[in-house]
Formats: sequence, C-alpha cells, structure tokens
Amino acid sequence: MKALIAAGGNARRLRPITYTINKHLIPLANKPMIFFAIEHIVEAGIQEIFININPGEKELQQYVGDGGRWGARITYVEQTGGPKGVAHIIKNAEHFMRGEPFLFHLGDNIVLGDLRRFAQRFAEENLDALFAFARVPDPQRFGVPVIEHGKLVRIEEKPAVPKTDLAQTGIYFYNDTVFEAVNSIEPSSRGEYEISDANTFLIQAGRRVGWEEITGWWKDTGKPEDLLEGNQLLLNEVLSKEAINNGMIGPNVKIQGRVQIGKNTKVWDNVLIRGPVSIGENAMIKNSYIGPYTSIGNNCVIDNTEIEHSVIMDYAEVRAGTRIVDSIIGKNAIIESSKNSLPLGHKLVIGDNSQVEV
Repeated sequence: MKALIAAGGNARRLRPITYTINKHLIPLANKPMIFFAIEHIVEAGIQEIFININPGEKELQQYVGDGGRWGARITYVEQTGGPKGVAHIIKNAEHFMRGEPFLFHLGDNIVLGDLRRFAQRFAEENLDALFAFARVPDPQRFGVPVIEHGKLVRIEEKPAVPKTDLAQTGIYFYNDTVFEAVNSIEPSSRGEYEISDANTFLIQAGRRVGWEEITGWWKDTGKPEDLLEGNQLLLNEVLSKEAINNGMIGPNVKIQGRVQIGKNTKVWDNVLIRGPVSIGENAMIKNSYIGPYTSIGNNCVIDNTEIEHSVIMDYAEVRAGTRIVDSIIGKNAIIESSKNSLPLGHKLVIGDNSQVEV
C-alpha cells in the first residue's frame, strides 16, 4: 500500500502566520504537524509516501526530506494549476498512485491512535473505499455522511442543516476505482473538485464502500483556535509518554507536571512552569510563568511574562510584562512591554489578516 498526503493549499484562515510558513510546517507540541501524519502512516506499515505540494514549493521539502528519518521513501508531487480542491489532489497524482491501494491523508489533520485497524479492515474486506468519520460540534464545516437504515448513501459537503454530528475526516483508503470518481465529477459552485462528490460517486456507483467512526479524537487544524486545541491534544499525548529535561535549571525555578525541555535551554531566576509544556532547544526562560498547554520553540527568549495555552515559534522574543493566553506567535516575532519606551502606549505594526486584543 502507498500513501498520499495533501500538503498544498493557501490556508487563508491562518493568515498572517501562513504568509511566511507552509501551514503543514506549523509546529504543534514543537513538531511540524505534517510529521504526525507521516508517523501514523509509517506505523500502519506504509513506506512509500507521496506528498502533494503547491507549484514552486521548496520549504516543505527542506524540512521533511526524503523520508529516511522514518524509514520511508517520500516523493513530492506538484498540484498542476495550484489548489483546485481535495479530489483534484487525487486526480493530479493518478500517475503515481495507480496499481496499488493507497491511504489518502490530509496533512493538516491530526488523530489519536494508529491507522492499522483501518488498513486491516480495508484489505480483509476487499473494499474499494473506506472512510473515517468523527463526531464534531460543528459538522456544517465538513463533509457530512447521510446514513439511512445503517447504510451510507452519500456525503453532503458543508450542509447548512447537517443530518448528523458525524464529519468526514481527512483519512481515506482507496483502490483504483477512485480515479473513475475523480475523473467523472464536475467542479462545485466553489470551483473545486470536492472529495465529498467523489466519495458519493463511489457509493452511488455500487462500489464496496465501508466506514468507521474514529475513537479517541481527531482534529482538523483549519483555524487558529483549532491549532491551539491541536497543540493541547498533542501535548497531552506526547508528554504522557515522554517528558525529558535536557536543559539547565537555575535557582528559584519550580517545575510542576509534565514538562519537556530541550538541550542547552536555560531556565533561570524565578520561573514557574506548569505542564504539559514543551520547550525547544537553546531557549532562555527567566522571571516568567509558563502555563499548561504551551509549546515554545527553539532559540526563544521569554522574560518577565506569563504565557498559557499558546504556541510560540522559533526565535521569538517575548518580554511583555503581562499575561499572554490563547496566542500563536510566529518566528522571529518580538513582543515588548509598552512601558519600556516613551511615549507610553501600544505601538503596533500589524499585517494583513492579523488579530490583536489590547
């Protein structure tokens, strides 16, 4: 079995962060989110992976590489003409995927647990397709299955009035019959080839289609609040297995709960850290409180600040003199206290699509 990971798109809802970084490289629990998809795929016994990318993409290849670190082989496939919908990703990769069944995984979806039981059922029942559904509080944002008398009859894309609280997740198993589907459907009113339409085509064509509900949790990281919740879920999972302190801890430092600290990081002078928290390498934390569900990247400086339930990316410097919560702070960002310079007041340089509370 092969795997195809979707890692293109524009991620408009995550701007301005995604102006300068591929969405799938945004760190959750201090690891690029696409790494979690790759790890789950390899755990399912799949070594040949293809990653769909935007035309001209270079950054993602540099971070992910050839797959050697996971014992896999990774090939990059540019999406001809740019993003045209999820089903178009499969259509675009047909040359690479034909001949063997494959797992299609959206690179910005994170899930608890492994995918082996899905792969096993798909193979044992000789299915043409297998979909994973999850219960969500806002199904109108997703493809929603219509199930009548226990039978899956179609998938409705972002219905105004969902018939269930189940949502189609970004995990699909297919064989070659999917190419008939993606080559038969027409673009939707949004101008995109919808994966819901392709899946409905398979169902209504009488193909052998199965589905399962995900146990545990699943998260689509489409909005800033989704990223923060994904970071929270992953910190709970990752640090329950491993919470290693490789840093240098000074006097007057209290560490409570599950906290991971990277190499050469200094935690100094009146610091309280309450886990789950992940701190990268070569960082400096002093005179600060770091609260639960916070991840701090490499080479960051946190001074005289309280931070909780936030993602701080590499090389950020935060000397806010106040409390920061529910925030995503990008690479090389600098946050200073307004009391450090005159005239007093909030001095802001705010880019497009930013959100600030003062």
